[in-house]
Amino acid sequence: MKLELRRIHIKDIQLGNETTVKNGVLTVNKEELINKLKEDERIKDVKLDVARPGEKVRIIPVKDVIEPRVKIEGTGNGFPGVSTKIAQLGDGKVNVLHGAAVVTIGDIVGFQEGVVDMWGEGAKWTPFSKTFNLVVDIIPVEGLAPHAHETTVRLAGLKAAEFVGEAGRNVEPDEVLVYEMGSHAEESKKYPDLPKVAYVEMLISQGLLHDGYIYGVNSQLILPTLLHPNEELDGAVISGNCVAACDKITTYQHQNNSAILDLYAQHGKTINFLGVILTPELTTLEGKFRTCDYTAKLCKSLGADGVIISEEGYGNPDSDLLMICKRLEDSGIKTVLITDECSGWDGMSQPLADTAKEAVAVVSTGNVSHVVKLSPADRVIGNAAAIATLAGGWEGSLEEDGTLSCELNAVIGATSEIGYHNCTVKLY
Repeated sequence: MKLELRRIHIKDIQLGNETTVKNGVLTVNKEELINKLKEDERIKDVKLDVARPGEKVRIIPVKDVIEPRVKIEGTGNGFPGVSTKIAQLGDGKVNVLHGAAVVTIGDIVGFQEGVVDMWGEGAKWTPFSKTFNLVVDIIPVEGLAPHAHETTVRLAGLKAAEFVGEAGRNVEPDEVLVYEMGSHAEESKKYPDLPKVAYVEMLISQGLLHDGYIYGVNSQLILPTLLHPNEELDGAVISGNCVAACDKITTYQHQNNSAILDLYAQHGKTINFLGVILTPELTTLEGKFRTCDYTAKLCKSLGADGVIISEEGYGNPDSDLLMICKRLEDSGIKTVLITDECSGWDGMSQPLADTAKEAVAVVSTGNVSHVVKLSPADRVIGNAAAIATLAGGWEGSLEEDGTLSCELNAVIGATSEIGYHNCTVKLY
């Protein structure tokens, strides 16, 4: 497969009377986009706003973040199986509005959405303080069941990203990134002496609005499955979940999965990258045994010498992480685990819910319980009071002057376990 991500650098977003990209400025026709989204009869109203890096703007409660793109060559524009007709992804040319993001907000039916601050202490913790954000506030009609409500809002976000992405169809890119990899037989023939490394990406798959989707299929319903890395970079995997904001993998982060990009960068140099195994994180003991056994089997079948494993969420998925680790290490396959920690406000509590002696190479992406104090914003897009019901917030989180105190749990992408965040890592 060969995929070209053709980046058009976006330097600002404006709302106007046309949807275009000129000289790095993305202009969005507000009325047309709203009318487009309201074609879904489940949507009562839509509000649009813009948040730029450095502005004293707070966005809350954030549901998902999506990178606007358009495929100009090859099959599968948008998000096949979800918002467009099913098609094979991974090949072709994609124009990317790099630096822009569609951020969806709206009434919450769960408690695990998040906050994005565009300036100050809050901006330090979320990668989406650096993007020019088109904020889409979706108000569904009354009476929708919770799952229908969430489906409506998330689908609207994907459609908004597709609508905006079309603006880049005929724009020449500022840079072109090429991702190309042949079959396992071809790559092994090219790099016979390099260690074979697979990437296991765990996806929250716990129902009750806690699911990722692959080509539109709920990950809760699959056995672990092998993807070419280009497929995920091309939009095959989307976020449909409401796990804690800090380690929820947003759709934007799937489109720009840091673990995949880093492994790609080493392919043919220090490793032979075998691809991505998507593994559901289930809640039943039988389900955990089934998926962990199956994941280990796939890694062994591929002939992997080493495996990178990233988690999504924390708590009971910690057990899946360590069960996969133990199975692989016992088979002679080296592992590196990427996880965050839930170590309490003072950082002194047990970080993971489970442990294993085989887990000797672990990368921590931060303590979800770390408390931050965020100064008042000049402008709030959404509802600041929502912090009281978000994971990481509490009654009293929002002070009268607009100051907000919360755990990193509530900050979108703060401890991303695929490494797409602003934290750094020290070697011990």
